[in-house]
Amino acid sequence: MGRNIRIIRALILALALLAAGCGYHFAASGSGLPPTAKTIYVQSFSNRTRFNGLNDEFMRYLKDEIADHSRLAMVDDPAAADLVLSGELTYADSLPIAANAVAEPTAYIQTLSANARLADRRTQQLIWSSNGLTASQNTPTVATTVVTTSPMFLQQNLRSQDIAQLPDIQVAQTQRSASRDTMMQQLAQNLYSSMSEGF
Repeated sequence: MGRNIRIIRALILALALLAAGCGYHFAASGSGLPPTAKTIYVQSFSNRTRFNGLNDEFMRYLKDEIADHSRLAMVDDPAAADLVLSGELTYADSLPIAANAVAEPTAYIQTLSANARLADRRTQQLIWSSNGLTASQNTPTVATTVVTTSPMFLQQNLRSQDIAQLPDIQVAQTQRSASRDTMMQQLAQNLYSSMSEGF
């Protein structure tokens, strides 16, 4: 009995040390950012994908994510910023992942990737960068593949009986739009978490 208690205590201690050493903090607290940094300028990301305007659309999600955390105030003038965030969208695609009996796609996966860099404007030093930040989202295109209990579907203005009444083209359009929103929001969250925690 005493031996088991010692083993359990050792495991708990090991887990506590591991958690303390990994540098992860819940809710992207911003502990990886310079403590004196209060403002950030977000440059418009460049677009290396084949989809025009995708970077402008993504910028809305990224700025909302930064604002939601209230750790840094966004400024419109880089000269007034402590930090400057820049980057580019590097990849965007939608590929079929499921098909019916006659090889017509019934679901796709949408993927969006970005590279990003955070620099201290005053010292001109790069304090964080990450390549290949990615978010993906499955997109059903026919009513039979829509999971009406999924969080993505429940956030839409549709009921399960509504989706069954829509023609496939409308199902595909509504689900593609919802998936795209979710994917961009996830990429913005991933980018902010990585940047603010220094991953």
